[in-house]
Amino acid sequence: MTMIPFKYKKMMKNLLYLSIVLFLGSCVSQSKVKMIQEKTNKQMTTTFENSKAITYRLQSGDHLYIRVNSTDPKTSKVFQTDFPYLMNNTYQYLNTHVVDEFGYISFSFIEKLYVVGLTVPEVTAKLQQKLDEYFNDATAFVKMVNFQVGVLGEVNSPGNFTIEQDLINIFQALGLAGGITSYSNVKEVKLVRQTQTGSEVHVLDLSDNQIISSPYYYLMPNDVIYIEPRGAKSFALEQFPYQSLLYFFSLAILGYGAFVTD
Repeated sequence: MTMIPFKYKKMMKNLLYLSIVLFLGSCVSQSKVKMIQEKTNKQMTTTFENSKAITYRLQSGDHLYIRVNSTDPKTSKVFQTDFPYLMNNTYQYLNTHVVDEFGYISFSFIEKLYVVGLTVPEVTAKLQQKLDEYFNDATAFVKMVNFQVGVLGEVNSPGNFTIEQDLINIFQALGLAGGITSYSNVKEVKLVRQTQTGSEVHVLDLSDNQIISSPYYYLMPNDVIYIEPRGAKSFALEQFPYQSLLYFFSLAILGYGAFVTD
């Protein structure tokens, strides 16, 4: 039988070792992408305190849907609430009142109403007070319809999402984006939040179960979540030509086995 030169055996052995290293290096530890782990709180806890207090205050450019309900036909006629009411986002958005650059909205017989810096319940109360001056049976309903959050980075379906409910937490937002990928850095998630004076950036650790008690657990309108990739992604299996790797890996095993038995 023809002897294979030692240098070729060594080359094949090195190829085998390299294939194994690349294969193992592409694997991602689940502990690094696992969220809500018991870190700060080691006890088996099922209840976390969070007041759900969302104190978003209106800014210029916000869109408010306003509807006035009344059992009095004449009052309903004034506010056109005797028309068919379509419960969908498009209808509500097209019938919104935009907060102008000076902080005012205009509504029906109320020439101007200053709302910047107020919460939606405070606007409702202020509008109701105005209505009570002119009508005996009228109830104001106010809803913010441009409640949107952005989710970017290492998620399966990044994008900007319109929120229909009044409250949404950070994990629900990630769910809208299709969830995180296997290469997400959940320990340093950035939350960008708009304020009256600018923007704030908060770094959150989603791997710690105490995130549920964080004041940033519930999102506000225009929040942006950014999940960075971990350093291991550059060596990740899904980014590597794994079909070719496995092919050469198999050849290396077969070839090395033949050399050993030679």
